[in-house]
Amino acid sequence: MYICVCQAISDRQIREAVDQGAGSLFEVQMRLPVAACCGRCEESAREVIESHIESANRPVAA
Repeated sequence: MYICVCQAISDRQIREAVDQGAGSLFEVQMRLPVAACCGRCEESAREVIESHIESANRPVAA
């Protein structure tokens, strides 16, 4: 799903940036131009980042 329509940035691309070490919107923006135009996607981008970090830190059930 597109998070940033202005720059055609998807949630998958944001998650990949987090997987590569980005831990905040600022760090994702160093890799992708998300929320760099109109800014309407900033909250959604932050939610994707935070939920992906959370899911990566959850213990896996045995």
